[in-house]
Amino acid sequence: MATERLGVTDWAVAAAVTAALLITGLSGAQPPSNLDLLGYALLVVSALALVASRRAPVLVLDVTGLCALGYLAIGFDVPAVAYLVAVYGAFRAAHRIAGVIVSVVMLAAVPLTLWVTHQDWPLGEVLLQSRDILPLAWLVAAGAAGEALRQAERRVEAVERSREEAALRRADEERLRIARELHDSLTHQISVIKLQAEVAVHLARRQGKPVPDSLLAILEASREATRDLRSTLEALRNQETPAPGLDHLPALVRQAQSAGLKTHLTIEGHQMGVPAAVDRTAYRIVQESLTNINRHAAAATIASVRIDYRPDALVIQVDDDGTATANTAASAGVGLIGMQERVTALGGQLQAAPRSEGGFTVHAELPMRLRS
Repeated sequence: MATERLGVTDWAVAAAVTAALLITGLSGAQPPSNLDLLGYALLVVSALALVASRRAPVLVLDVTGLCALGYLAIGFDVPAVAYLVAVYGAFRAAHRIAGVIVSVVMLAAVPLTLWVTHQDWPLGEVLLQSRDILPLAWLVAAGAAGEALRQAERRVEAVERSREEAALRRADEERLRIARELHDSLTHQISVIKLQAEVAVHLARRQGKPVPDSLLAILEASREATRDLRSTLEALRNQETPAPGLDHLPALVRQAQSAGLKTHLTIEGHQMGVPAAVDRTAYRIVQESLTNINRHAAAATIASVRIDYRPDALVIQVDDDGTATANTAASAGVGLIGMQERVTALGGQLQAAPRSEGGFTVHAELPMRLRS
């Protein structure tokens, strides 16, 4: 949008200068000539060239200068307005040396052009007309205005950079604070759960008693939670630890099976390269869905996970055979909200609702090409 606004502004300036030059040229007292058409064309070209002043300021400076000399040679005693605007643009774009050199050349070329085309004029008249066509004061003012605006823009950019750096610094401090809090509180609690589960499993085996599947599931879940938490802490501390992705789904399915949930994984389509963000989000969707089934899907014994690689999207669907029905209201818990936020951030779609045949389904479509 900013680029579009700049383009509209450039065209507006060029149109205004074009109108000013044409009005001045048409109202001038130059004698009729067969070169009138060329003179008006040079007026228009010099003005319209200003549209490119942001992209090629030095080139526009040269073009407007040559056009001014051209219509002066034809006999159009019209002020070099377009050239003055081009000088402003060159200084604003930090092309000061080019602006000074070309302007010195123009200050010498304008009286020379008038003297060649009006040889009957005395030197005083030539210099007077030159001052009217390319006033030195306006030339200096145009360059000074461009330089002043450039300096102002640099100061604004410096302030903006300082704000961004301060924001990043605050974000880093907050990230490290969260990492410390997680390490001091959550890590300790999970470690206690893991230790208690290990002790219980050890005692049961030592006494020759069968270890309950639920206890083994608690032990495996605590180990997995410890690994995930360690990865999260390392990521928060800027250590490059790869987040789990689609390659980790078989292990995730085995974990769900060890907790007593018969889980089937189906992969369809050609497994092409998947963007890293999509890879991580797909894993988290399946992980959260299976966790929700274990926690909330009453009487659920079977879960199916389907991954479908399509040319334009990655489709994830997780179904269970719980007691949810079409009339059951879906509860937007923290897990579902987190999934929705992840999917929306990638420009995808997520549906989570009871199935008509019973149970619950989570269906997500993630784009293979992410928005810039």
